[in-house]
Amino acid sequence: MNFPRVPIFPQHFVRPQTLAAGLVLILAFSALPVAGQQPQPTPPPADQQAQPPADQGAPDAGGPSGDNGAIALPKKKSKDDEPPPPPEPKVKNPPPLQNFSLHVDVPVVTVDVGVVLDKSKQFVPNLKQENFKVFEDGVPQPVSGFQRIQAPITALMLCEFASTNYWFVYDMRNAAYAFAQQLRPDDYVAVMTFDMRTQILTDFTQDKRLVAQSLNSLIIPGFSETNVFDALYESLDRMSRIEGRKYIVLIASGRDTFSKITLDKILQKVKNTPNVTIFAIGTGQVARIMAEGRMGPVTEMDYLQADNQLSTFARMTGGMAFFPRFVGELPDIFHDINESIRSQYVLSYKPTNPKQDGSYRKLRVELVDDEGHPLKMQDEKHHPLKYDVIARDGYKAAQQVE
Repeated sequence: MNFPRVPIFPQHFVRPQTLAAGLVLILAFSALPVAGQQPQPTPPPADQQAQPPADQGAPDAGGPSGDNGAIALPKKKSKDDEPPPPPEPKVKNPPPLQNFSLHVDVPVVTVDVGVVLDKSKQFVPNLKQENFKVFEDGVPQPVSGFQRIQAPITALMLCEFASTNYWFVYDMRNAAYAFAQQLRPDDYVAVMTFDMRTQILTDFTQDKRLVAQSLNSLIIPGFSETNVFDALYESLDRMSRIEGRKYIVLIASGRDTFSKITLDKILQKVKNTPNVTIFAIGTGQVARIMAEGRMGPVTEMDYLQADNQLSTFARMTGGMAFFPRFVGELPDIFHDINESIRSQYVLSYKPTNPKQDGSYRKLRVELVDDEGHPLKMQDEKHHPLKYDVIARDGYKAAQQVE
């Protein structure tokens, strides 16, 4: 079947002028950007890409110099960059000698010294360091420390409470009350009694009412034995655990009847216990006076030995011993004890003997004037005054541990 041939572009419709105008319009529209499409940025030249921003600092500088830019921490310098320390000098000993080190630790010895007048028992003030001279085993020692103290006390009242005689218990109670009345608010006091064994009535306290209550409870004693050596040994053992200066006020007859500890052992214990001063108050003086002529020589010698023991305990520790016969003497006695305890001179020195062998070394303290002669005291009328220098008679040196 044959169809008629129709031309796509009729000759009467397509003209050369029209075709040229259409091509121009098509090219013009193709050059315009499409709506909503962003223009692509032009890449910078290659030489500008390698340069960092102007405000970006170098990493070694610690970060950017402006308000923007990346933060970089400074680099730490390595230890390899530091110069090595200079080598230590080497000291060579001769061939037969070898290296060794020597360390000597010399302890400081502290001595509490009380200076009181012989008659009035008043403390002597206003002494200087140059007035004191300390001897250790007869060798003078250089005094390096000096001070006067007046401080509260830590004391133990060790009272004999046995069924021996009414007058002994009566004197003990009066002496204990007299001492308790002169205590100050910042003093620490404990109360212990003994007969065959010891008994703690009050531990260390600042409450004077507890001390009075414990003394009021002493009514009927239990045993007639007076083991003063055992009681004093136990008291020294307990007091050695307390730091600082301590005092024992021993109110007893001084007679020992059934102790396990001998006199030699208790004397050795007194020597080896540091920083403890014993003040002894002898009881039963009135009963002994009333029984003169009726006591046998053995009993009388026993009491004399008891007084000597109390005096020895006090003298070895730098204390004092008193043997009052009347109750009216007690306030003055304890006033003297308080003055001696609270007002003291404290001397310290490094011993010239550095050996730490645990030996017992004797001490002696003397008073001298500015020229080195024995110090002489006078009253207002230029009458000579006798005085007592109260100090320990020795100490035990430290034992070096090998």
